[in-house]
Amino acid sequence: MVAPSLIPKRAGDRVKTDRRDAASLARLHRAGELTAVWVPDAGHEAMRDLVRARLDAVRALRRARQQLSGFLLRQGCHYGRPAWTKLHRRWLAGLRFEQAVHHIVLEDHIAAVEAAEARRDRLTAQIEAMLPDWELAPVVAALQTMRGMALVNAATLIAELGDLSRFANPRQLIAYLGLVPSEHSSGASVKRGGLTKAGNSAARRLLIEAAWTYRFPARVSRELRLRQKEQPRPICEIAWKAQLRLCVRYRKLARSGKPANVVTAAIARELAGFVWAIARRLPPAAG
Repeated sequence: MVAPSLIPKRAGDRVKTDRRDAASLARLHRAGELTAVWVPDAGHEAMRDLVRARLDAVRALRRARQQLSGFLLRQGCHYGRPAWTKLHRRWLAGLRFEQAVHHIVLEDHIAAVEAAEARRDRLTAQIEAMLPDWELAPVVAALQTMRGMALVNAATLIAELGDLSRFANPRQLIAYLGLVPSEHSSGASVKRGGLTKAGNSAARRLLIEAAWTYRFPARVSRELRLRQKEQPRPICEIAWKAQLRLCVRYRKLARSGKPANVVTAAIARELAGFVWAIARRLPPAAG
């Protein structure tokens, strides 16, 4: 199976028939110009659909909360503490408005938030229930030894990326994720731009989110130690090496004056390399 978008085509070739396509593909295959792609099986596609459904639920929850916050701001209601906690819920229940209709609108927004939270939690429970029967479950468990890679994050990342053994080196994975800078150089002129942002955007966003956790000093928290309990020592050593390197690098780049998004992207790029290293420590998935 090859990627249709990566098949070389001549600009002036305006005639397309099955015979010409077959001959062209045969020549390109002989020349090694075709790019093979990994085809997931039915079980992997089912897990990917499940994690994407949860991502949709998270977006719906975020949108419902923003709508509620916007309504409260229009009414001049400000909550100066962290929102969506038990105290915040009590504060919402104690609000009073001059117009009775506003109470109806408030309750409708609260019901929408609660429904979105219930949907997210149901899908999270389904991911946890399906994970033991998934062939890539060992890779998900191994990635949870790293900071910023809890169960849902690790399962979503592997569901989006698939079997990482198909990448011969971490540079291929990093390029696939679009975490390398774009470049337009010629001769002595070297011009590099922003990230290419090619490949899987959901996986890239998860790595960016995980990279934010490395702004804190390296340490193994109680929750992280519990996740590492059943994992082999070499896997835990790679995770600790990642913490030591990425935490120091985050602070070094931040002190140099780099913007926060640039620093986080650089950490995510190196984090992808450690993800590849942990996945390669495990036996390849069957099939």
